[in-house]
Amino acid sequence: MDWFSAENVVAIGTAVLGVAASIVLLWYERRVPRRRHLGYRVQVDMPIRARAGARTTGRVTPGSLGLLDGFGEDGLGDDGPDGPDGEGRVPHGRALSLVLLRVENDGAEFLDSSHYTGHELHGLTAEFTGRRVRGLDVTQRPGSDHLATHFTPGAGLAWSEGTLKIPRVPLGRGEYYKLLVLLDGGAPGDPVTVRGGLLEGRVTPNRALSPDDTPPLLSRWAWAIISALTAFVCVLATLILLPDERLPIGCATGRLTLTGSTAFAPALRGAARAYEEECPGAEVEVSAAGSGEGVETLTERGLAAKGRFPSVIAFSDGPAIDSAPGLARRPVALTAFTVVVNAKLPRRDLTPDEIRAIFLGDLTHWKQLKGWKGEKAPDLPVTVVSRTSGSGTRATFEHTLLHKGEGEPAVTAPDCRTRTNADVALLRCERPSTDALLRTVAGTPGAIGYAERRADTLPREVRALTIGGTAPTARTPDYPFTAVEYAYTYGTPPETSPAAGFLDYLTTGPGTNAILRQRQLPCGAPETGGRCGPDERPGE
Repeated sequence: MDWFSAENVVAIGTAVLGVAASIVLLWYERRVPRRRHLGYRVQVDMPIRARAGARTTGRVTPGSLGLLDGFGEDGLGDDGPDGPDGEGRVPHGRALSLVLLRVENDGAEFLDSSHYTGHELHGLTAEFTGRRVRGLDVTQRPGSDHLATHFTPGAGLAWSEGTLKIPRVPLGRGEYYKLLVLLDGGAPGDPVTVRGGLLEGRVTPNRALSPDDTPPLLSRWAWAIISALTAFVCVLATLILLPDERLPIGCATGRLTLTGSTAFAPALRGAARAYEEECPGAEVEVSAAGSGEGVETLTERGLAAKGRFPSVIAFSDGPAIDSAPGLARRPVALTAFTVVVNAKLPRRDLTPDEIRAIFLGDLTHWKQLKGWKGEKAPDLPVTVVSRTSGSGTRATFEHTLLHKGEGEPAVTAPDCRTRTNADVALLRCERPSTDALLRTVAGTPGAIGYAERRADTLPREVRALTIGGTAPTARTPDYPFTAVEYAYTYGTPPETSPAAGFLDYLTTGPGTNAILRQRQLPCGAPETGGRCGPDERPGE
């Protein structure tokens, strides 16, 4: 198994990203728990005793427990008219209790007075069911003395019966204050509820930790999400990394020959190697000899098979010329071709009209070409290097750029250097393959030719041109020099044959990756926009 295959790299990358996502979620849960949140809890709820008939002060002493200063001497209570006996005294036998209520900002943002909702002056309301508020004291942690300045009647502080109105106290993240409330009636443990609202937030009770408690690392929801995500990613990575003994759909044993287009040959070689690795028992040979010759080979093998299916697929740049009536045609990919020149020429773009004039012999010297834009026109004759007759690349060039029925002119210089007829100004030669053409252009000053847009780097001495300002790519519908790569078979291949299996692998399976790696576009890709056309079978 190839441990460094693209599939395994994706699997390991997915696993790493999944674990990273879990870590980020953990950090988020700890560092950004909520946006705005006020939590409250009762820390102390205990009974106390007071001398019957004792007088109370009813004061608020921020920052300390001054409420208890008079306990046992002046007593506790309220010097207002709503005292327990109307005169600020505690009736005989009345039960008293103290509640220490903690209110804290445990959200992620600073909370100011404008974040409280409601139309009244106060921000929160504490209700002590079954008990009556008799007095109040405020305390806060050291360094937060400024909080106590908000506990004034002008800020909304008030109490009546069992209700305490709490002002709109601004709290920084993690800040808190404590309210020590003196109550009479009821009993310790009676419900204590804080109500109020926050813009984009909430007010809820929270739980005080005992000395033996450990603060939770993250919430139960976070644990569930992290556990599920981590388990899914680990299972995914395991399934992909484990050897898969099953054969891919379409795999077939036997020998298969791929012939035809030299432009499509690099993609076919890559797909053939991958197919042989994934399909034990399959042997795929790539023998590229040109589109026309490939179709002829297929026809000959089909006739010699005498009714049996020949294990041959021929690939052609564009529709094959004069193909036999018994051949089936299937579009496979879109290929972009490019016009190339010797790199010493300073030109980087030609218009379609300029290309047509050069290849038809209307321009035979580079000084005759206009539009050098400040570059000095080279004092060199134009050497046209073309493909031989039967080449699919040549047929595509003639169809898309020349628009001339008789095609390119005749060869005038077989060696690409010396004209056989001195009276003919055009210097033109032909080469049987893409590689041979590129070598000739690279070694001939002033040479121009055409080839498929290769994934591998062109020779350093060769430059690819844009056409009318458009870069050579199959993904651009406006680029004029493109062709459909067709796969030809002698009749429709049986479903279990190597030809049918490889075609499925190439057009809809992993074989499309080999096409993409060569800067070609599979016909199944949505970017083709229907430019490939349908399959064609014998008799259709």
